[in-house]
Amino acid sequence: MKAHFLAIYLLLVAAGLYLHLHSDLSVPINRPLQQFPAAVNSWRMTDEGQLSGEVQNVLKASDVLIRQYQGPQGEKVQLYIGYHGGGKGGGEIHSPKHCLPGSGWLEHSSNRYTIKAGKDGLNLVQAVYQKGESSELFLYWYQVRGKSLSEEFSLKGQQILNSVLHRRRDASFIRVSIPFQGDERQAKAVGERFVKEFLPAIRTFLPS
Repeated sequence: MKAHFLAIYLLLVAAGLYLHLHSDLSVPINRPLQQFPAAVNSWRMTDEGQLSGEVQNVLKASDVLIRQYQGPQGEKVQLYIGYHGGGKGGGEIHSPKHCLPGSGWLEHSSNRYTIKAGKDGLNLVQAVYQKGESSELFLYWYQVRGKSLSEEFSLKGQQILNSVLHRRRDASFIRVSIPFQGDERQAKAVGERFVKEFLPAIRTFLPS
């Protein structure tokens, strides 16, 4: 019995020492998001935004991209990429399920699915939010070491595993938003086409 309690005690001490001494490394982004292309195939950048100082102080993202693109038929799509490099003082990714309602958007529908993008499948969340008379369709995912994740629980689990095994918790949040009036299926088709065309460029910027 004493040996059993001693083993538990030593395990707890070892775990405590690990947590005290362990620190995650800050992983730099492959290239600054400012260098992200202004044109991809037939899409052209029409506007670029920035986070306010207040929002950045909350998110503590290592790098952020907020851009508006327009397609050949006048399709409007906003692209957001938030990269969090991990390490001391770094911020965590905030779920849209919490951030969007906080800014007045109400969730109308949400589901997870996978699309064929390149050689691999891409795990996405499709969500429709409404704010007054405005409706927007969002396609978003989390990316960790080249893997696409569509669940917050999976994101946290992957970050913990990478922290233990590799001393890194870097992760990215990618969101595509398409305003629409009435035709949700068309908005989804536009969003999926945008994601498939931009994905190769996105992947070159984010660590794997």
